Amino acid sequence: METFKRGPQRLTDQEVDELMKKQPHLLKQNYDQIPNLTPNSQEVISRQATINVGTIGHVAHGKSTLVRSISTINTVRFRQERVRNITIRLGYANAKIFKCPKCPEPQCYQSFSSEKEDNAQCDLCKEVMTLVRHISFVDCPGHDILMSTMLTGAAVMDCALLIVAANMPCPQPQTQEHLVALVITKLKYVIVIQNKVDIIFRDQQAALRNYEEITRFIKGTIAEDSPIIPVSAQLKYNIDCVIQQICNFFPIPDRQLQVPPKMIIIRSFDVNKPGEKPENLHGGVVGGSILQGILSVGDEVEIRPGRQCKNGNQTTWHPITTRVVTLFAEQNELVYAVPGGLIGVGLLIDPSLTRNDNLVGCVLGFPKQLPELYRELEINYYLMVSVVGAQQQDGKTQKIAKIQQDEMLKFNVLSNETPGRVIEVREDKIMRVALNNPVCTGLQEKVAFSRRLSNKFRLIGWGIITDGRTITL
Repeated sequence: METFKRGPQRLTDQEVDELMKKQPHLLKQNYDQIPNLTPNSQEVISRQATINVGTIGHVAHGKSTLVRSISTINTVRFRQERVRNITIRLGYANAKIFKCPKCPEPQCYQSFSSEKEDNAQCDLCKEVMTLVRHISFVDCPGHDILMSTMLTGAAVMDCALLIVAANMPCPQPQTQEHLVALVITKLKYVIVIQNKVDIIFRDQQAALRNYEEITRFIKGTIAEDSPIIPVSAQLKYNIDCVIQQICNFFPIPDRQLQVPPKMIIIRSFDVNKPGEKPENLHGGVVGGSILQGILSVGDEVEIRPGRQCKNGNQTTWHPITTRVVTLFAEQNELVYAVPGGLIGVGLLIDPSLTRNDNLVGCVLGFPKQLPELYRELEINYYLMVSVVGAQQQDGKTQKIAKIQQDEMLKFNVLSNETPGRVIEVREDKIMRVALNNPVCTGLQEKVAFSRRLSNKFRLIGWGIITDGRTITL
């Protein structure tokens, strides 16, 4: 049972009924269900995803195409992304997976968009299928300059699909770098996708050589025992096998539900159009992933670090206290949201605070129940031997120099990314850093750090936060 008090501004029973009537093809939610929810409750997976699946790999290996072939949603949404045909910001897409009781495996597994009705019929035999999973894809950019964006996404992944193009040598630079990032973020479950086999279909030996390269590459890593599935994401060849493995190989994560909620913010935006009438304006919206607890409409919440204020040379941070007015999982409206999936939270705050990802890196939860804000961190760190995915002009790997006092590095903690100056380096692999911006985190949290090399920030190591200096709010 819940041991904490929720906000007083809950919807009335009539308001809940009106909200649920907007999507009658999905199961109804209400506040009374909250104490007894599990990650696989039908009332939950009818409307939101409960598992985050990352798609990682080198640039242009087909990550976004694979997501589109499973979810029917294009995660390349921004103008610069469409022009260059690469993912720059994290792309998100939800998919419902159904299983037909009559068709053989893997054909019995079929995927649809998140809005699909719960009593969907099988495309092959027209039998009514069972909803078995509702997943959310975190489509990570593969371009090396955008590695920090991938690390931000890795903070919310439960498992991952590692996409490798069959028509290129394996591994490519960002394929290596992304696999290292999975180690940093403690991911245990990976499925390897050998994509673009349609390009080399006339040469079976080429596909086998690439398969052997993949096998050698993942040997000794967390992906060593992972399935390797040949597919053509563009032609949707073997996609049913991918869906089958997602259901059978990836477990449903164990979630803490009956604790105060904590959500990391990965997106924030203003949904209002220019020239909108005042009576039609909406409050700011944040998007991200709930790590623990259950968030519901009407809850009073706090966002840390919150709003930055500058007065001359002095910078202060002011947490934002507000109220949840809407919850969305893509187009599906929610009364409550559980961990898993990517959730949009409509808030009762000035939308200028959320515009242009202003609140990315913040943490949302109940007032006075969030972790402290740290301006200095003590990190027990591990430095990699060489720069993953980078080579010098002579073809040799680039060795990583020791961390120096007063050096500037870039740190990733959960969804927060901030520069920081090294103020002390000890012999026992402990360093103290002064961050440019505070982070809302607890001790024992993992942190990744990057160094600028040849005008690019490259991942050089990771560590665990053991201590730090907090700031007073």
